[in-house]
Amino acid sequence: MIIDPLTGAAVLAGSGLMSEPVVPASQVKFPDGADFRIEIPSVEGPAVLRAVVAEAAAREMTVNRVSQGSGAMLLSQAEIAEMARIGADNGMEVSLFVGPREEWGLGRAAASPDGQIFAGRLRGTRQLRYAIDDIVRAADQGIRGFLIADPGLLQIVNELQQAGQLPASMVWKVSAMLAPSNPLSFRQLEHLGGSTINVPSDLTLGEIAEMRAVSGLPIDLYVETSDGSGGIVRGHEAAELIRAGAPMYIKFGLRNSRSLYPSGAHLVAEAAAMAMEKVHRAAMSLEWIARSEIELTQSQPGAKGLGVPEPPR
Repeated sequence: MIIDPLTGAAVLAGSGLMSEPVVPASQVKFPDGADFRIEIPSVEGPAVLRAVVAEAAAREMTVNRVSQGSGAMLLSQAEIAEMARIGADNGMEVSLFVGPREEWGLGRAAASPDGQIFAGRLRGTRQLRYAIDDIVRAADQGIRGFLIADPGLLQIVNELQQAGQLPASMVWKVSAMLAPSNPLSFRQLEHLGGSTINVPSDLTLGEIAEMRAVSGLPIDLYVETSDGSGGIVRGHEAAELIRAGAPMYIKFGLRNSRSLYPSGAHLVAEAAAMAMEKVHRAAMSLEWIARSEIELTQSQPGAKGLGVPEPPR
């Protein structure tokens, strides 16, 4: 006699419990035909990036994208160039946050409990000018991925790219600071020029499917967040989340860890340890994906659509 594998779904069905409503599976893929990619955030400099690469190699897994949160403005040109070379050597997108922004500025509204929504925005044309310079400076070193948290900046860099003044291979990653909570807001950010869009981490499967119904752009989703962002831990749900929202970047923050921004040499050991644990969390999610009955494919290094750095020769 063949005994069905023991699964949570089978046990619940055998107990007569009502099944959850089935959310439609996304029919959209990345350009390479894959369903998902892995992103490790808060990779704050070359030393932390090297730690991520080493940990991923030790676990025999692929990290498709890393992102940095302190801002390209706080990295030297030599550090940016080194990160670009590491990313290029590993077929990995390196996405740098754009600075300055309101939370680093003179105004205090963004630092108040009620004003944190303004943290990633740019105040006045002066900050906007420096933000454009920040992108050009990093692009000169080969960086092709940038986090954008201001809608005006997103619009103008997209216009510059369309006019051929910025490389066509650049990827504009809409930051979690600008995360849309409904499909219309998602579509607005697409129209402004977003390449991938970070949505809130606490969306239900149905709400993710609503986003997917209006756009084919990749969704970025933190499956684990820091305590400051709600402390969500749902990496074990990765397969279902990807099924509903593919193409999707699954991102790994880290609960029970402190904020590193703005980072630097005084925090590099802690930043590297946290990044390595995020790779471990990603590896655990890959195990859950493999254990699920959902067939999903991850992009390989250098896949089409990644903002892999292009260091100058």
